[in-house]
Amino acid sequence: MPETLNDNVGVGLGAALTAVGIVISYFVWRKKGAAYGLRGVAWSLLPLIAGLLLLMDVVMQFVLGVLGILLTMAFKLQSWVGLALAVVMVVLYVVSGFMKSKGIGVKPGARPQDKAQARAQGEGTPAAGGASAAAGQVKAPKQANAPAADDDFGDIEALLRKRGID
Repeated sequence: MPETLNDNVGVGLGAALTAVGIVISYFVWRKKGAAYGLRGVAWSLLPLIAGLLLLMDVVMQFVLGVLGILLTMAFKLQSWVGLALAVVMVVLYVVSGFMKSKGIGVKPGARPQDKAQARAQGEGTPAAGGASAAAGQVKAPKQANAPAADDDFGDIEALLRKRGID
């Protein structure tokens, strides 16, 4: 395979790939409708554009480079270990996202929902330079989350506390 393409070869290759794409787009047009067919024609013009702009040589070098890397990687243990670690990384990232959304393994108040709820209840840090309470107003002391003597009232109090009503 030559290292570089002649200008005419690049345009010819682009035209051939565009012709194949337009034929496929015709069948897509008939099966799914004009919107899908026109989108297929638009994408089919890309190889011809690359050939006319003399970029087909760059595209060929890119494709050959990627194929060379993939074939080299297929026969190296180091590449397989790297691929396994990449899969582990993705799994850990997805699992941590589920854990954060469910509040598992998250310290209290660290979730964005907890911070927003604290700000809504006025428990957040005061604004810079602002007073924590307006003049003449006194905040009620926070009560401990001790269970009430009566279980029925304890459940109601816990529900009210959860909704931000003290």
